[in-house]
Amino acid sequence: MSSRLEWLGSLPLEEAEEQLFTCCASRQWARKMVANRPYAQEASLVEAAAAGIAELAWSEVLEALSAHPRIGEREAARTAALSAQEAEWSRQEQSGAATPDAEVQAALVAGNLAYEERFGHVFLIRATGRGADEVLAALHRRLRNSVEDEQAVVRAELTEIAVLRIRKLLGLL
Repeated sequence: MSSRLEWLGSLPLEEAEEQLFTCCASRQWARKMVANRPYAQEASLVEAAAAGIAELAWSEVLEALSAHPRIGEREAARTAALSAQEAEWSRQEQSGAATPDAEVQAALVAGNLAYEERFGHVFLIRATGRGADEVLAALHRRLRNSVEDEQAVVRAELTEIAVLRIRKLLGLL
């Protein structure tokens, strides 16, 4: 077991829950992750994270989405509700989607609004490693999804983000 996994396993219940909540802002998910401690290997923690997100009720997924600012928003009002750690991670994750191109920025704003109107929640994508054009293309593609298909995509993206943040929390990235 790594020293960071030992650290996570040794935290008091509430502190461990708050740490994991920064990775995925669903209380149900964070509680389940804490209840299943200790994790002997990073792989078992990642598997538990993915399984936990798959098991969330849609209302709990929406709770997690509420902690994610819109893609392409600069210092958004939504980030005021985030912990300092979550806000910093969001800025880092979205840095590739930031663009000085006013046309692409305007298209992201319009796409976000169309997406929210269609699906009733923020557009979620693992932005790390993706540029603004790639994010915009995915946004346009996903606007054509059925509600059910989009919910599956959102869960997959939420899982990718949670795993990325768990790795950051453990100092692996």
